[in-house]
Amino acid sequence: MANHFSALKRARQTSKRTAVNRANTSRLRSSLRELRTAIAKADKEGASKAYRETVSALDKAIQKGVIHKNTAARYKSRLSARVKAVGGK
Repeated sequence: MANHFSALKRARQTSKRTAVNRANTSRLRSSLRELRTAIAKADKEGASKAYRETVSALDKAIQKGVIHKNTAARYKSRLSARVKAVGGK
């Protein structure tokens, strides 16, 4: 454990930031899981609604530094294609 005041402060800051990052990552992953479930069920309306929520979660994750913007763009592109394919079935 840290002994100096500055090291103690850094330990506190790290634990707070870790909790925030974990919450943001969890929120994003839950949203992605919900969308993939809707796609698997071939629920067109549910998938399109979940897609909009997932895109919002991806954009928030970019702003908070959870994922890179190109990673989010790749997710959006691939998920959009899968949502469109649900309507075609």
